[in-house]
Amino acid sequence: MLRPQLNPSSSHHHTTTTSSSSSTQLYFASSSCIASLRRPSPPSLIAGAGCRTTRRRQQGRQRVVVRCASSSAASSASEAARRGTGSSDMAPAAVVKVKAVATIKVTVEGLLNSLRPSKAIDNIRDLIGRSLFLELVSSELEAKTGKKKATVHSYAHKVDDDDHGVVTYEADFDVPTGFGPIGAVVVTNELGQEMFLEDLNLTAGDGAGNSTVLPIRCNSWVQPKSSIDEGTPGKRIFFAKAYLPGQTPAGLRSYREEDLKQKRGNGAGQREADDRVYDYDVYNDLGNPDSNGDLARPVLGGSKQFPYPRRCRTGRPPSKKDPKSETRKGNVYVPRDEEFSEVKNAQFLLKTLQSVLHAAVPAAQSALIDNLSLNLPFPSFFVIDKLFEDGVELPGVEKLGFLHSIVPRLLELLRDSPGDKILLFDTPANVQKDKFAWLRDEEFARETLAGINPYAIELVREFPLKSKLDPAVYGPAESAITADLLEEQMRRVMTVEEAISQKRLFMLDFHDLFLPYVHKIRSLKHTTMYGSRTIFFLTDDGTLRLLAIELTRPASPSQPQWRQVFTPSTDTTKSWLWRMAKAHVRAHDAGHHELITHWLRTHCALLRPHFRYTMRINARARSALISAGGIIERSFSPQKYSMELSSVAYDKLWRFDMEALPADLVRRGMAEEDPTAEHGLRLAIEDYPFANDGLLIWDAIKTWVQAYVARFYPDAASVAGDEELQAFWTEVRTKGHGDKKDAPWWPKLDSPESLAHTLTTIVWVAAAHHAAVNFGQYDFGGYFPNREYLGGEQTRPWNSDAAVQAAYAGFTARLKEIEGVIDGRNKDRKLKNRCGAGILPYQLMKPFSDAGVTGMGIPNSTSI
Repeated sequence: MLRPQLNPSSSHHHTTTTSSSSSTQLYFASSSCIASLRRPSPPSLIAGAGCRTTRRRQQGRQRVVVRCASSSAASSASEAARRGTGSSDMAPAAVVKVKAVATIKVTVEGLLNSLRPSKAIDNIRDLIGRSLFLELVSSELEAKTGKKKATVHSYAHKVDDDDHGVVTYEADFDVPTGFGPIGAVVVTNELGQEMFLEDLNLTAGDGAGNSTVLPIRCNSWVQPKSSIDEGTPGKRIFFAKAYLPGQTPAGLRSYREEDLKQKRGNGAGQREADDRVYDYDVYNDLGNPDSNGDLARPVLGGSKQFPYPRRCRTGRPPSKKDPKSETRKGNVYVPRDEEFSEVKNAQFLLKTLQSVLHAAVPAAQSALIDNLSLNLPFPSFFVIDKLFEDGVELPGVEKLGFLHSIVPRLLELLRDSPGDKILLFDTPANVQKDKFAWLRDEEFARETLAGINPYAIELVREFPLKSKLDPAVYGPAESAITADLLEEQMRRVMTVEEAISQKRLFMLDFHDLFLPYVHKIRSLKHTTMYGSRTIFFLTDDGTLRLLAIELTRPASPSQPQWRQVFTPSTDTTKSWLWRMAKAHVRAHDAGHHELITHWLRTHCALLRPHFRYTMRINARARSALISAGGIIERSFSPQKYSMELSSVAYDKLWRFDMEALPADLVRRGMAEEDPTAEHGLRLAIEDYPFANDGLLIWDAIKTWVQAYVARFYPDAASVAGDEELQAFWTEVRTKGHGDKKDAPWWPKLDSPESLAHTLTTIVWVAAAHHAAVNFGQYDFGGYFPNREYLGGEQTRPWNSDAAVQAAYAGFTARLKEIEGVIDGRNKDRKLKNRCGAGILPYQLMKPFSDAGVTGMGIPNSTSI
């Protein structure tokens, strides 16, 4: 979901929800109207002469800011004085001295650009103070004409260039009294390269040696004026405060509207890397038919056959062989401010995917397999064990040495010798705990509650089990799993009817989702597929017992329908058949997890800052992960039909109103509403680690969001009257999810309560849901037979509103409390699904994490 950014000061803030009384503003008025300005809103400032030097220490660096001002070419009076024109006996118009301090972050790319010949021109511009042009914008209109007031402008000159890559510019202004509150600053980059503007600080004195600072946090790229396309204003505006649309001062409204217009774009042309346009397109860039006919893929989105959420539009030319598809030549576009920071990019270079796929995996295969014609990538468990125990010799290691720094969690270059290095895979955490745990039925069942796909298990609510597919095509609707078979596996302690009424039967249902694709997938090389149902029984000690697995292959023109039910057995042959059936279900669960629970329900269908880096990570996914021939197709059973399957799941399963954690649990029968229970829900399985911990996080997010919403939206009218908010939500439905725009279940934003619930759902999905299904992948799936943080300083609200800051502090404190609660639960031996010999403690919902990949911590956004 893309929302044209409505940021107050930069592209790193999507929502404008700060009221007009939430922060300091600089106000300039004539002396005759001072009395009328005394009101309980932001402190008015009548600035006069005066200087002050302030030393500030920020993030380990000290900056010296001189809080005084000299003359500037700002007002007409001062301009005339500067030029020596006008009568000497004419008293100059009253002005207020204002200083602007701009902080620019120098990037590695910027340092490289400094080596180019045109840098000399930039140095001259810096020397003469003509590199950064700033304009102060009044929040008021001219009283007589009703038009925008003329801006007060000045060039900024470079005053500092420290050792931490921070460059400081300063500009001085003479602001005429009567100018009104400064509502924004317009920035023009006169240099030959882009710059990353961290912040602007405006300072004015009150004539008594005191000063007031108006900070504007920018954190945005400003493109050079010389690179701006013809017809596009070569200026950026940064608002001093955020306003609800109806509260936007008259002098700022046109600036706000123009900024939004630029970000929305016109849906035409190819986007360039330095653009800041947010528009939509279907997933028509996954295939590569021009390269190879086998790499052609259907367009996802915009059709009844393949409905899908939308993506960020790149606008590359159409494919020659398939005009509906977009050519894959060139880069996948994301708006400039959505790009990874250099720190983030260092952690996740595109070479990561390329090296793992094209170097590490083939190297491992070629080193371990003598006869590739057998099509047995890993002919025995012993061979798999060698990856973790002995490692694999890497050919051409001088070219692959960068793997150690790029993939520190998966690939460790541990062994140096004169002529080679060894690629050693880090032993997954669950294998470290118990190497053979993956073979046990108990661990198989436990991971449905405390593994990386806790969203698949559901309550059995009716029996016999029945398919909703057409029986004429797919065979009898009724499952082959009988009541007698289940009762035998339950050791006759109760009947199936009793077990259902007591909510003791649960299942993984991958039958109807996969069955229509079985023949398509089985026609491909080196893979197979069935539809499957897996049944569990809830025992008296709160754990699940695996009862039965049904595998189904539908009829084809050459074969009748085949289906069989497998159960645990002590018979040698039946025991191995049982293990094979479990392996198929694990493969089904792995595909369901990656394609649906992870990709579709988080990345694909996602509020600032909870969107940070999501667009870039998704763009890289389209380049190498979910694209034709990419990692997903090479790693999961559906192969070339993987993304089609996620489209089917989107069509049949995805509903925004069901993405909230409580609603999801109720939908799957894993909980029922109970106002007397903790969190308002009674869980069907009391020891359900994902739900137990997840509900703590859900409630913490809800409390924080409700406090934030209440601060700025006091009643239903304020929500309904926010035209930008309503336009955003309409765009989410009609453009972001255009194929489901008419669905009746979309919530309406018509009250503070509905707004808070909607925002809580979005934050949950982008942060906690994604953490639950992403960060345990190596711990649980690294042994393949088995398979920025929320509340942190970086996500602190940008505005200085005391009520918002207090609510955020409470949110952070609650998350720290939850961390302690989770630690306590993981040591409680009564909770057998998260504590015990050989059992990996459930840490995926722990809010914070130490450095590195730890299998815990909830980042603020879906960024990996």
